[in-house]
Amino acid sequence: MNGRRITADRDRCIGAGMCALLAGSIFDQDDGDGRVLVLDPVPRGELGAVLEAVAVCPSGALSLDEG
Repeated sequence: MNGRRITADRDRCIGAGMCALLAGSIFDQDDGDGRVLVLDPVPRGELGAVLEAVAVCPSGALSLDEG
């Protein structure tokens, strides 16, 4: 995933958790409010899972930016 960076808009996140289910080593949920936490903003693997998580996020809070 050279140069790609994951960003998450926590204000937009509704805490559905699809991202954490699809790519648990990249995403987690905050214990307090359930909103997304990006564990690795520049992941080295799991491109397919990251792309799927971005695509299925119901609130559109996730994006994958090209570096």
